[in-house]
Amino acid sequence: MQPIIELKNIEFSYQPEEASPALNDVSFSIQQGEWIAIIGHNGSGKSTLAKTINGLLLPEAGSISVGGKELNEDNVWEIRRMVGMVFQNPDNQFVGSTVEDDVAFGLENQGIPRDEMLIRVKDALEKVRMDSFATREPARLSGGQKQRVAIAGVVALRPDIIILDEATSMLDPEGREEVISTIKKIKEASNLTVISITHDIDEAANANRILVMKQGKLVKEGTPAEIFSAGTELVQVGLDLPFPEKLKIALKERGVVVPDDYLTEERMVDWLWTSVLNK
Repeated sequence: MQPIIELKNIEFSYQPEEASPALNDVSFSIQQGEWIAIIGHNGSGKSTLAKTINGLLLPEAGSISVGGKELNEDNVWEIRRMVGMVFQNPDNQFVGSTVEDDVAFGLENQGIPRDEMLIRVKDALEKVRMDSFATREPARLSGGQKQRVAIAGVVALRPDIIILDEATSMLDPEGREEVISTIKKIKEASNLTVISITHDIDEAANANRILVMKQGKLVKEGTPAEIFSAGTELVQVGLDLPFPEKLKIALKERGVVVPDDYLTEERMVDWLWTSVLNK
């Protein structure tokens, strides 16, 4: 099956002859319907990578294909219609005086007929459970609600791919869970491809695959279980560990025999209950 996204030997620098390029020989592919998390410390190249995928930045070397089309200056607008982006601060994305006006903005720019626009706005707001807020001012919403409206604005455009560029980093835990739950439901209903650029290891755990960036290079790739089982190696590249993995390390230091495989929080609770607390 042809990948929906394919990067081959991508190079990008913000300054000519930069000693450490922002992206250095990066190659990977993504299949339709996958959820990919890209993690790494600040300055590792995560957000730069996201911006090359939708043509906000054009690489200096290498090639990018989206939907089977190689990205270039001639087709960049066509490819951007396939790739929706949700950014870190939803306030920077709002342009409408009401929630429904804001969701309609991108559709108006694309020249979508009014009848079709009304259907899409209503459908998008229902998908993010914000239809009852349609006539509210965006400024009066909570952080999680604002981000769900931002997602609705992207969903209304019906892209094939959604990129979350640190989209939950400014939210509290409840708002973060709200947004991730919304994306999960939309992804499953529409077979969307999701790329999550994140510092949040728990958010990354939702992915099918995780890509680890360091100093502009792709240094590790695998399932959440494969990546998180690396333990202290992940810390060495400037990243945190999910809480269950931290707990396993702490228990192991106290002489408790722990499972080798990666455990989600739910599986950790089950294991603690059946193997430790009931002994």
